[in-house]
Amino acid sequence: MIQLRQTWQVSLRYFRVLLRQPAFLVITIVQPLIWLLLFGALFKSVTQIPGFASASYLDFLTPGIVVMLAVSSAGWTGMGFIEDIDSGVMDRMLVSPAWRGALNLGSVAQSVISVLLQTALIVVLALLMGASLHHVPLLFLVAALLAAAFASLSNGIGILARQRETLIGAVSLLLLPLTFLSGALMQLNLAPGWIRTVAKVNPVDWAVVGARDADVLRLGLLGALVVVSAWFATRAFGIYQRSL
Repeated sequence: MIQLRQTWQVSLRYFRVLLRQPAFLVITIVQPLIWLLLFGALFKSVTQIPGFASASYLDFLTPGIVVMLAVSSAGWTGMGFIEDIDSGVMDRMLVSPAWRGALNLGSVAQSVISVLLQTALIVVLALLMGASLHHVPLLFLVAALLAAAFASLSNGIGILARQRETLIGAVSLLLLPLTFLSGALMQLNLAPGWIRTVAKVNPVDWAVVGARDADVLRLGLLGALVVVSAWFATRAFGIYQRSL
């Protein structure tokens, strides 16, 4: 299908851009490994808290790190579109007969593949450190779904805002609250009641619960979020084009 071919070509373009930035590539690979080591060492004693269900904090933490990675990495995807707008490339792409969805999906595919490679590194390191991971395939599924959702959101925000500072602010504003208002780092039955309430509508918590407990409902919610986010990003192209 022509749509798939166009999506693949867009993905290749963004992969080439990524490979031309070796420093950023190294940082994106090393950062989640540092998170796993630092958070694992800092909070390992929480397993001694009465009511904490897991005997190993590393087992509990690994899905949380995978989820944090997906949000933080995919959140910067829109930077590529902002650069395309500044260089005039975006205007040329939008006057071409290319399917608008391919512009977003190609960028999202590059982000998802990058996150999956990082997830593999986290899983390998966690296993080498002695973790006993359950539902490993679900870790990759959750990482892909969450990365796809936040990459599309980032693309949509980038197209509409057209400024790096706005996207940086949006990602920075969302990352920590979404993480700490979820069960990524701490068991929610030990958290205040209002955090447990907010977590019910937090996609980061959907991903964590889906990965740890194979929760079909949360996985379905993530899938719905991917569709809504892709629609938002695709609509953003039309809004941008009409503003020219």
